[in-house]
Amino acid sequence: MILVTGASGFVGEFLCASLVKCSPLRISVRDKSKAKLFANVDIIEASLSPDQNWSSTLSGISVVVHCAARVHVMNEEAADPLLEFRRVNVNGTLNFARQAAEAGVRRFIFLSSIKVNGECSVPGHPFTTDQISAPSDPYGVSKYEAEIELKALAAETGMEVVIIRSPLVYGPGVKANFLSMMKWVKRGIPLPLGGVTKNRRSFVFIDNLVSVIVACINHPSAANQTFLVSDDEDLSTAELLRRMAFALGYPSKLIPVPVALIILGAKSFGRVDIAQRLCGSLQVDIKKTKDLLGWSPPVSVDEGLCQTAAHFLKM
Repeated sequence: MILVTGASGFVGEFLCASLVKCSPLRISVRDKSKAKLFANVDIIEASLSPDQNWSSTLSGISVVVHCAARVHVMNEEAADPLLEFRRVNVNGTLNFARQAAEAGVRRFIFLSSIKVNGECSVPGHPFTTDQISAPSDPYGVSKYEAEIELKALAAETGMEVVIIRSPLVYGPGVKANFLSMMKWVKRGIPLPLGGVTKNRRSFVFIDNLVSVIVACINHPSAANQTFLVSDDEDLSTAELLRRMAFALGYPSKLIPVPVALIILGAKSFGRVDIAQRLCGSLQVDIKKTKDLLGWSPPVSVDEGLCQTAAHFLKM
């Protein structure tokens, strides 16, 4: 039986919808009222706290897919954000994983983040799993530290650990920045991003991410490996917006403002982070994932954008 944590989240819901068709499934959520109901699936309410008892939840489980985490908080209220991220994503995860090993779980799949590698890559030099990690925000640091602890636990206990780092995930129902971009395009707001053509960013459509996770459940070559995942086609910001507009059926209104001017404007408003996401590069190399798993993304970027846009237009 497979256990999925964080089953009420964006990735968790899509993953469970896929797994329930072919595998006995148990899901864990923080709040049952927010969980999507699946026929013949056990739903357990639990929190990712350092003192949570997972014994009954882990009974009879052979594979865990750990999607639960403290993610980005828009209006952070914690006095020490890094301490709170560590409490949940590091200490809570290690408590859970140690109990999983003690319960005889064969494989523990950990959904991490490309933020473990860093916030930006040099164009033409995508991130790989072999380079030195350089997380810069509390979320990325906590994911990196959790990876280190899980690898040590695997060496100590023999439980197989698989780590999957993903860039921005999009798909039907996506929220945050990707949703904001679709709203801008639909409203016909002229965007000063037509000149952002030299950067390259990797994204992953939700079905492609789920496909990799499913492949890692039983693939013998996945044991104790770290994988990067993407749609295998990297886009500049301008190209993403043009193709997004096409998927939405709206004209793209892009003004070719020089990148240097965009960055200067962002600095004046104290939002260099936004300029970095819009103008910088963040590429991942998925050759290892493709070669070891014999995998390739089943959904193209354009098809993924069309499915995402179709759902958005129905809202």
